[in-house]
Amino acid sequence: MAEVQDILRYFFSTVSDWKINYEQLKAFNSIASCRTSDLGTHKNSCDSCDYEEFSYNSCRDRHCPKCQTFKKEEWIHKQKQFLLDVQYFHVVFTLPDNLHGLVYQNQKVVYNLFFKAVSETLKELGMDKKYIGAKLGVTAVLHTWGQNLSYHPHIHCIVPGGGLTDEGFWNRSKKKFFIPVKVASRKFRGKFLFYLKQAKLEFFEDQKHLKNELDFNHFLSTLYQKEWVVYCKKPFSSATHVVSYLGRYTHRVAITNNRIKNFEDGLVTFTYRDYKDSNKTKEMTLTAEEFTRRLKMHILPSKFHKIRHYGILAPKGKKERIMKCKRLTGSKIVSFEKFNPEDLLIKLLGTDYNLCPKCESGKLCRTYPIYNYEPGTPFRVYYLPDKFA
Repeated sequence: MAEVQDILRYFFSTVSDWKINYEQLKAFNSIASCRTSDLGTHKNSCDSCDYEEFSYNSCRDRHCPKCQTFKKEEWIHKQKQFLLDVQYFHVVFTLPDNLHGLVYQNQKVVYNLFFKAVSETLKELGMDKKYIGAKLGVTAVLHTWGQNLSYHPHIHCIVPGGGLTDEGFWNRSKKKFFIPVKVASRKFRGKFLFYLKQAKLEFFEDQKHLKNELDFNHFLSTLYQKEWVVYCKKPFSSATHVVSYLGRYTHRVAITNNRIKNFEDGLVTFTYRDYKDSNKTKEMTLTAEEFTRRLKMHILPSKFHKIRHYGILAPKGKKERIMKCKRLTGSKIVSFEKFNPEDLLIKLLGTDYNLCPKCESGKLCRTYPIYNYEPGTPFRVYYLPDKFA
């Protein structure tokens, strides 16, 4: 079955003019080398018999479709202790198409002010007594892609249906109503454009005319006249659903291997959902070069945090605030258990991957480093089922 890795290897071997920056090249190299001999091997030895086998190392890059399952499960495991027994809302903030060129040329700067505008919009409206009148909690996740790999920056926010007041009480939101999306949209638009005007931006290629202050102000005025897309989905039925839902968004990559249906003669065919046509699943075929061009747009800047927490979920003093909210909402207090990667692997694979295949009683122990690999020695590569990709 074709994978993103195969397409990138083909791209590196056929394309000579690479128009990519350092972060994109680094990520592509990691994905292309993941679980291959390029990253080296490690030896697994049985603690009961003389059996030995070798496995390839993984890249652990956050953009790699093979390396996100464990990070996602570990993150979800840690978040379980912070869940409240209240309804949760899913709010999505989207930037208009007119801004895409400017955003892509100034990713780190604009992504940061994007988060700032979104978080302040939710916190300020949450404190408004017309809606909730309390300090909200927000978990925000940045995505930059659409289903067809087009550039589509947007932020998913998971917000508890209520908040903590200044007097130390819990105020619940209405069951099927959170904050009016039109109010949120216009407040977000105003905040984002205000911060954008103050930001130190760089202008390239077709955006060079915006260096002129009059042209830039005219550009901003056209954005003020548009209605920006903000929508709020129906609340989750329980806190358990929130955990599984979060996992779908927090560590998602632009495209997973199971969506790639064919790769032949330099053409890539993959599936996507067409939201404009009743969410129908369709197929799209692109050249490897165009596929790679679209993929590179979704490589995030180095050390950029795409998952952020605000309000009562902000990192500083988070445990104390959540314990207080749990008592006020009557939520179950969950003790934090240490994450065990081995138990997770057994759960996902459905078998004890660490069991020696020869004696069927011993455990395979990893040995570092590997200097010599003799041909003919058992070699094994672990692939997770597609549903966990």
